[in-house]
Amino acid sequence: MSAKIEFGCLPTAIGSMPHTNPDEACSVIMKYLSDIPAWPQLPRRSTEENMVIQFSEGFPGTIIKGDKIYVEPSASFEGEIEQIYIDREQGDIRKYSISTEYAAGLHVFLSKAEGSRIVKGQVTGPITWGLRVTSQDGLGILYDETLAETAAKFLRLKASWQENILREISPNTIIFIDEPYLVSLGSVFTPIPEEKVPALLEEVIEGIKGVKGLHCCGNTNWSVLLDTKIDILSFDAYNYASSLGTHSDKVKSFLEQGGSIAWGIVPNEEEALAKESLSSLRDRLEEAMAPFTRDGVRFKQLITQGLITPSCGLASLSLEAANQALELTAKLSQDLRSRYMA
Repeated sequence: MSAKIEFGCLPTAIGSMPHTNPDEACSVIMKYLSDIPAWPQLPRRSTEENMVIQFSEGFPGTIIKGDKIYVEPSASFEGEIEQIYIDREQGDIRKYSISTEYAAGLHVFLSKAEGSRIVKGQVTGPITWGLRVTSQDGLGILYDETLAETAAKFLRLKASWQENILREISPNTIIFIDEPYLVSLGSVFTPIPEEKVPALLEEVIEGIKGVKGLHCCGNTNWSVLLDTKIDILSFDAYNYASSLGTHSDKVKSFLEQGGSIAWGIVPNEEEALAKESLSSLRDRLEEAMAPFTRDGVRFKQLITQGLITPSCGLASLSLEAANQALELTAKLSQDLRSRYMA
């Protein structure tokens, strides 16, 4: 599949679901998102499915206490770190599998979504992971140069293993790198070394052979993200549409190079969701697209090179509300396609 695929506003999801039963979560996803199903992350099922811990399996020295995870070097620590560098150089992904214990939804999905034309997976990005996984002093390993680089290589191998297993059920794969903590770019409270961000992201991006997406569910320096080698930029268009609108020149050139925007226009908060309908969300989406069309991007191009998603993961919702969010995502996609893609 070419990175220049025209999705035509097909629906997909960010990843997390509120279910504890992986069969049920996969069934709901296949019902509403059969065009591009995404495997469900189930943080309510177990701590291991928390988005950071889920991709920690096999990282040297990790200790999990409740929903916290930190690194405590052992006697073999340096050798284990070195092995990650070797495996990355050799592209050896065998040791970087994600077990059923850590991702029950992924393993059920492999049978439920078999034969799909396109499937989507996701991996936590190196900035978010590096801030949430700490050293013993409580500081994120992102601030330790060696560990930050090691984490990016490790997550690259995890993403690559995941992509390979998804390719066994579908010829076309999309992997999103989930980076909620990129909202801290430029923040004085969580100072992220901005100059390191592109290199750490690229390390993971380059390990993905198929379509590569990057998801950030808040405001960030979108230019930094659009300058990476991603094919899809996924953002919370429900709450932060105007923040991307201020980068319309960058977005325009991103689209001209064949990039896609995943419009997270369906809210993932129960109160907001209860107030919305198909027509109100369509109006909101068209409003979100307006700054780009004013700056010379064709509306048809935004539709052709767009995806429709919830604003972020759905794990915080009730089962009914998550169902409703996916149903609205699917209906809005269908509505846009019949209006503008016919």
